[in-house]
Amino acid sequence: MAEARFYHLLRVPLERALPLLLERCLARRWRAVVRVASAERVAALDQHLWTYGDRSFLPHGTARDGDGELQPIWLTDGGDVPNGATVLFLADGAEAEDTGPFELVCDLFDGNDPDAVAAARERWKRLRQAGLTLTYWRQQADGTWTEEARHDPKAPE
Repeated sequence: MAEARFYHLLRVPLERALPLLLERCLARRWRAVVRVASAERVAALDQHLWTYGDRSFLPHGTARDGDGELQPIWLTDGGDVPNGATVLFLADGAEAEDTGPFELVCDLFDGNDPDAVAAARERWKRLRQAGLTLTYWRQQADGTWTEEARHDPKAPE
């Protein structure tokens, strides 16, 4: 059963937070899928992940590139998971209808957008009802994360 982590973006935008989280995945040799809300957003993130740092890039691919099974990180606006990923990143309000194939689901949402916050709360409720272990991470002023809440369905109430 998957664990879900909610990342409340307050100080650093997705374009700065996501690469750091993806770097951690690659360091652990995990494969990841990044699901966003539109093809335009996929294209923008595709370009960004090649150029986000002066001395680094994140190896990744999209449907336009093909060879999904070879990509350690797959960017999509759909439900495809051609690389056998065990980690799913959701951004821009993208949803995961089935978390079954994943060990970890990371939901990144814009804390400065009241609609995005409300939608994230609804996703939290749905995943809690589905029996997932949940953690809520709040972004600090320096861009680091602090765990603010945890729900473990196996823990005594």
